[in-house]
Amino acid sequence: MRATASAIFVLALGLGSAGCAVSVGSDPLAPINPLSRYSLQVEPGLDRIALAVHDQGLSANQRDAISQLAARYGASGYGAIKVEAPAGEDQAAVQQAYAVRSALQAAGVPGERILIAAYAAPDPRAPVLAGFETIRASVPNCALTAGDIGPRYSNQSSNGFGCSVNANMAAQIADPRDILGARAMTPADSGRAAVVFDNYRKGEVSSTPQEPLVNGQISQAVD
Repeated sequence: MRATASAIFVLALGLGSAGCAVSVGSDPLAPINPLSRYSLQVEPGLDRIALAVHDQGLSANQRDAISQLAARYGASGYGAIKVEAPAGEDQAAVQQAYAVRSALQAAGVPGERILIAAYAAPDPRAPVLAGFETIRASVPNCALTAGDIGPRYSNQSSNGFGCSVNANMAAQIADPRDILGARAMTPADSGRAAVVFDNYRKGEVSSTPQEPLVNGQISQAVD
């Protein structure tokens, strides 16, 4: 009877220890936390406009669209802006492409960053294309990652845990290039600091002179 009780105790102890072990079939290479499972990523994109060819040149609406394109390029584009004219013998299309180049330069895009090329079009009067490559944040589809959030016998988080947080972050990042790495710092403006240190070494007052007060108020304050 005593031997039977001992056997039952050993069996119960073994089952209890097995409950704390890693479940059979778990993937040892699976991400261990939501930050590694849903890390921020970027994907390529294209910002491009199509401009109809006119014998009289660019219209006011087209010039406005080109200015907006140049502004977006300055904010989030990289590489070069590519201006593509339809291949063929249409002189108006060629002139339109060079007019687009001039409008881009007038909007602040450096000339060395504008490329002119031809593309195969079904009509020699097909639109002139202008655009540049972009990158955008990749927003995960959390509806596809939802898993079973019922009882589990491990310390691993559920498959969907952390997805919505990273999706919101990706949707709110103003410049997706920040995901790839930190921006380069601009050189420090040390002109004022040099003046202060020079005055300090000479034993002179290093602070900026304060404007005198008239009747308790700054005399040159703008009303």
